[in-house]
Amino acid sequence: MIDQGVSSLFTSMSRKRILVVTAGIMLSLFLASMESTVVATAMPTIVGQLGGLEHYAWVFAAYMVATTTTVPLYGKLSDLYGRRRLYVVAMALFLAGSVLCGMARSMLQLILARAVQGAGAGGIMPLAFILIGEMFNMQERARMQGFFSGVWGVSSIVGPLLGGFIVGQLSWPWIFYVNVVPGLLAAALVVLAWQDQIGRAAQPVVDYAGAALLTAGLVTLLVGLMEPGSAQSWLLLALAGALFAALLYVERRAVDPILPLPLFRQRLFVVTIAHGTLAGMAMFGSISFVPLFVQSVLGTSALQAGITITPMLLGWVCASIISTRIMFRVGYRTLGMLGTSGLVVGSLLLARTGAASSQVSIMVMVGIMGVGMGFAIPPYFIAVQSSVERRLLGTATSMVQFSRSIGGTIGVSIMGAALSVRLAANLKAGSLDPGLVSRLLDPLPGAVVVVNAGVRLALANAINLVFVVALVAAALALLPTFFAPRTALADNAMPEVAEPALG
Repeated sequence: MIDQGVSSLFTSMSRKRILVVTAGIMLSLFLASMESTVVATAMPTIVGQLGGLEHYAWVFAAYMVATTTTVPLYGKLSDLYGRRRLYVVAMALFLAGSVLCGMARSMLQLILARAVQGAGAGGIMPLAFILIGEMFNMQERARMQGFFSGVWGVSSIVGPLLGGFIVGQLSWPWIFYVNVVPGLLAAALVVLAWQDQIGRAAQPVVDYAGAALLTAGLVTLLVGLMEPGSAQSWLLLALAGALFAALLYVERRAVDPILPLPLFRQRLFVVTIAHGTLAGMAMFGSISFVPLFVQSVLGTSALQAGITITPMLLGWVCASIISTRIMFRVGYRTLGMLGTSGLVVGSLLLARTGAASSQVSIMVMVGIMGVGMGFAIPPYFIAVQSSVERRLLGTATSMVQFSRSIGGTIGVSIMGAALSVRLAANLKAGSLDPGLVSRLLDPLPGAVVVVNAGVRLALANAINLVFVVALVAAALALLPTFFAPRTALADNAMPEVAEPALG
């Protein structure tokens, strides 16, 4: 019945509708990728104005926690109730969160608004790739990865430039307000053109208990990681372990679990999840702190700080285009090893940076990391989509997204805690005023900022520890690639039906 539903989807959706939906998805991904570069560029200035450097990581972590915990829920709900309805809900939350972020007047308000924004983003990204998985077969999905990589390439150039311009010429709230118009347009394209055709259960059951335990466990874990070594931290980590144990108990007995435990019996799926989690820690953790290092330690502008991460994204894009074109000849396993090795090399070089490093050298380092991710991530993504049954496509896709999100979330949390602890220790050892750090992040316009060199060295040393954590995560990400199965890919997710070509 499900396969007949997919066949009906292709006969009912015209080529024009498919192109319109594809355009809406591309705009959604452009919006999501713009968000990551624009916010990372502006964060040093935001923290400089609102204060609270110790909460720097939580602006990213709140977004990632909300995204991480809602990704599998969106995937499951879309399997049951249809993609279009969930896509509209996700976009509405994302845009509402964007407006609330722009209106924030304190770090607490910004963190809460970022959580709302992340709850929407948790649906936009996986639903976009689920729609692609339903509209195209395995070979066409590989080609579509190239098109979407082009979207990321354009946004990786526009994002830092736009973020630097907005911070310098307007004000930082506008980095969030710019999401509204393209978000509404993307939603309109998908809603008007997409036709849901899914297999529905007679009485669909959503695993809300599993979702609640997953959310509670992740939040408890992340709060516990923020203050490592304290009694409160150990208590929270123990509580997180208990919540995850309860989650496994509930999921084994759930009618339709939010965590697809049977999928974890497939070696390819387990390898992809492990690799995505560890690579996400290294990549997304680094991308959150590189602008802080460049702007505060090297003394660049917000625009220059944003441009520094552009090679990382461009490298990811270019390598993604190449990897999706050659994966059927070279093999996803080989590309995974090659790409992750590049991630390790780039992370190693980045971990050796200091106050005397140059912006150009850092751009080269993050570029190598981006190339590594571009070679490693898309092949695994396509391999998983092509190996699972079609009825599990949405769940499996969202779980792959989930792994990278949770990795990035944990990575940012650990790195933020490492930064706070090391920086506080360095400032205390040098008898330096913590208030001087804010002058590095947001100097008064036109003022000549003279800051004790010890402050820059203290911050440089603290951020260097962050990059060492990223290196450890990258090295660990290489291990699962050796356990990937040596099997040829078969398109299990899509039945052989007459499908429209891209032309």
